[in-house]
Amino acid sequence: MILSVLAAVPIVGAIALALLPKSTSGAQLNAKVIALGVSLITLVVSLIALARYDLDAGGYQLTEKHEWITAFGAWYSVGVSGIGLTLILLTTVLTPIVILAAWDDRLPQASNTNAYFAWMLAVEGLALGAFMATDAFLFYVFFEATLIPLYFLIGSFGGPNRSYAAVKFLIYNLVGGLLMLASIVGLYVVSSRDGGATYLLTDLSNIEMSTTTERLLFLGFMAAFAIKAPLWPLHTWLPDAAGQATPGTSVLMVSVVDKIGTFGMITWCLYLFPEAADWASPVIITLAVISILYGALLAVGQDDIRRLIAFTSVSHFGFIILGIFAFTTTSMAGSTLYMFNHGLSTAALFLVTGMMIARRGSAKISDFGGVQKIAPIMSGILLIAGLSSLSLPGLAPFISEFMVLAGTFTRSIPAAAFATLGIVLAALYILIMYQRTMTGPLREDNQGVHDLIPREIAALAPAIVLIIGLGFFPQPVLNVINPAIDEVASHIGKGDPEPKSPVSIAPTTPEGGHE
Repeated sequence: MILSVLAAVPIVGAIALALLPKSTSGAQLNAKVIALGVSLITLVVSLIALARYDLDAGGYQLTEKHEWITAFGAWYSVGVSGIGLTLILLTTVLTPIVILAAWDDRLPQASNTNAYFAWMLAVEGLALGAFMATDAFLFYVFFEATLIPLYFLIGSFGGPNRSYAAVKFLIYNLVGGLLMLASIVGLYVVSSRDGGATYLLTDLSNIEMSTTTERLLFLGFMAAFAIKAPLWPLHTWLPDAAGQATPGTSVLMVSVVDKIGTFGMITWCLYLFPEAADWASPVIITLAVISILYGALLAVGQDDIRRLIAFTSVSHFGFIILGIFAFTTTSMAGSTLYMFNHGLSTAALFLVTGMMIARRGSAKISDFGGVQKIAPIMSGILLIAGLSSLSLPGLAPFISEFMVLAGTFTRSIPAAAFATLGIVLAALYILIMYQRTMTGPLREDNQGVHDLIPREIAALAPAIVLIIGLGFFPQPVLNVINPAIDEVASHIGKGDPEPKSPVSIAPTTPEGGHE
């Protein structure tokens, strides 16, 4: 029952917040305290789930299975592998950080504070459901349901063009969801031919289907995940959404919900359609490399800080997808670790720059300058978050990016070589942004920018501590990830390539001569 409780706590908390009175400032404070308390309870429950997970046993654990819609074989079935557990921990760690950082967000209507934090908790609960669902139909329900709170968070609480950004976000993701639904219907038809319709991951992974059918069904799932991830050229909704959303909403969207896309690629695409994934991998790897370079190049040219971070995420998701479809245990483990580390670094970037933007009243890089002279703590945290985003050694994303590239080099040297250029471009877009906003003479119109207050430091500190700690010691997270990755590699029949020696030496006889 621990997983059901884990998903239910934030959803029940969201409903309770929505029903609270909202007219007075005292009621709004109560709503914030309740939201933070619920998110901390959820974090504690996730840590209990981690403690109950047997790292040595691997596989899906903490499972529950109950009849749901018997008419067409859908079950309420949940469980976690090391991959899902890692992303559950990411979600439960980031949500209280987001709520604390968003404490004084300037909303279009202050009376909507209850709804603002209720929708945040709803995002958390629904994302947790997606990471633990082991029934395809149940996963689809959670996958689509995450769009509802995000739509309202962007459309009701974002910037001046929030309505356009929210609608674009919704349309892109609904189209992807419909394509996945078509494939789920196809799975129903295929599974019913074998004696009984099923959506259970364990059953579907053993179903025999024709090559054409498998490839068509794979494309439906993959299209939905590529939009969510987002993969070039299906990424264009993200910069608009992130450019208009509040910082907290952007964190939940990019660091948590978008990870459902890459999580789905490993858990559903590779498990259900291994042959089709192998067939499509050259194209997907090519698109991933384009995402890495395209996102980085566009980030270099951005003047809007929020859009810059959005394009960096397009580039980073390219690394994650590249590692998944390189099909080595090193690259896939690196991709899963990258999901966790990217979530932390991007959260820190969105939140600290959001605090800068709120003080200055502008998101343009060109409107800042010399801020480190009056806000040294803010400047220092921005520097750490920025260096983390460019994968500086000693910070968490470096290990995951190195693993992705090392694993990819054994499969495709050209893909890995082009992807490595993204690291160079990352140094450009991060360091240029930091130089233009923080260094140089202090501009007179930046005099009102003040340093972080204790609440803001407390909100950002956990992410910074994890970024530094996992940079030097990532093994605790890898211990959770590796058994699950080994099982995926075994299931799809992709072992690591044998090392190739550049020199071939003939074997010798015992007497020292050559055979």
